[in-house]
Amino acid sequence: MAAISGSVGSGGVNNQADVLLVEQLLNKYLAAQGEPLLAADGVISIDTILTIQAYQHQIVGLSSPDGKIDPGGRTWKALDAGAGFTPAPTPAPGASNLSGAAWWHANEGKYPTSHSVDDLVKPFRDNAAAFIKALKDAGASVSIGATYRHPTRAHLMHYCVRVANGDIAPNKVPAVAGCDIQWDHGNLAASKQGAQEMATLFDIAFPASLTSLHIFGRAIDMTIGWNGTLAIKDAAGKTQNIGAPRSGNTNTALHKVGASYKVIKLASDPPHWSDNGH
Repeated sequence: MAAISGSVGSGGVNNQADVLLVEQLLNKYLAAQGEPLLAADGVISIDTILTIQAYQHQIVGLSSPDGKIDPGGRTWKALDAGAGFTPAPTPAPGASNLSGAAWWHANEGKYPTSHSVDDLVKPFRDNAAAFIKALKDAGASVSIGATYRHPTRAHLMHYCVRVANGDIAPNKVPAVAGCDIQWDHGNLAASKQGAQEMATLFDIAFPASLTSLHIFGRAIDMTIGWNGTLAIKDAAGKTQNIGAPRSGNTNTALHKVGASYKVIKLASDPPHWSDNGH
């Protein structure tokens, strides 16, 4: 059995040797998930912290992962014991649990995505609400696409695209406790078709992130627009006059206003804002 001398992760001591050991163990978990591995260099990063949170939620069963591993704590004990290092066994196929449109229509309600700011976590919830109020007070239109996303929904959104594209074999998709879905239909063509039906219903072409901040209530998807010049107050109460482009996706001046409220734009994802820009 190994040991770490201090805490690793968000707000941790993050001694290089401890971080390296945690990264090496997390990579065994990621390999079992069929996911890209971390750069095992002993340097703490946002990717390491998000992977710790994903491990805490999926394997340790924490409802509010904090992204930190303490010596002797539940997360460390699970990692040291090798929990989650091997793929879960695939259940026997049955007509009721085969992946596809019918399965998703029958099970969608179990794995919701919220459109309510109230389902975000504090302090991001209050920051996002204040930013949205400032936008609306200035006359902007704001359409919220997603806030909190159920982690199992993210898992389904990730693997349906990968199976449909042939990036992972249907019988290699990791199982999730409480989610009775069978990706392997008995032949590859049928398996891909079932996965594609779900990807079509999700309206996605790329695998959803398994460590998205939506899973932790720290991100919001918003479509923002306005006419003319938007006279909006930043968090300090100073009015900022913003013209074209009249879209929250691309207007960097508006992004700076959002940042004053600690609502940070992710430039590579048009509607996505979060508490840290990821």
